[in-house]
Amino acid sequence: RLMFVAPNVLWTEKELNVASEDFRLWVCLHEQTHRVQFAAAPWLRDHMLEQITSLGSLDASVWDRVRALASSVTGRSRGERPDAGLGPLTHLLTAQERATVSHVTAVMSLLEGHANAVMDAVDARIVPTVKTIRRRFDNRSADHGVVDRFIRSVLGMDAKMRQYSNGQKFVEHIVEREGMDRFNTVWSSPQTLPTEAEIHDPRAWVERVLR
Repeated sequence: RLMFVAPNVLWTEKELNVASEDFRLWVCLHEQTHRVQFAAAPWLRDHMLEQITSLGSLDASVWDRVRALASSVTGRSRGERPDAGLGPLTHLLTAQERATVSHVTAVMSLLEGHANAVMDAVDARIVPTVKTIRRRFDNRSADHGVVDRFIRSVLGMDAKMRQYSNGQKFVEHIVEREGMDRFNTVWSSPQTLPTEAEIHDPRAWVERVLR
């Protein structure tokens, strides 16, 4: 059984002004794809839980580093610039933590991108207004004001949307050139999952896993 937060679905379909039945089926296709992913790769659930749990166990040490970073930043002289190129997370995470975050990011991009690709692969016989829904869904970000975009950035919503987009490009690139059967190799083991770099360079995954 699939369960959804009804107010969120209703609010979005109203915002987009799309056919309710089509939009709800479109959303269901995305979520049903996630069920198929974990059914096709029974090992994936435990693998992801292990990765996320390893990050959760580091909360105390990370907060110690947050306080240390805050002290170092407030103690800087005005003429001194922080290490702006790498971002604040670089100061908070160890190399192992960064590797875990990168891996989780890559897998989430794969899962969300694959589900997005399935949503868009259906034709009008299944979801009559699918092209209209996708166009309006993609275009709605252009209507967000500066404050709204800032809030979305702080909440991580924009990063989440990039996962959908980057992952979908990865999936479609491989399916188009190698076929669905060869793409499905990705579900074989943790070693066949893409890295974060490979999400942005699907050819590297093909060379490492399929060649």
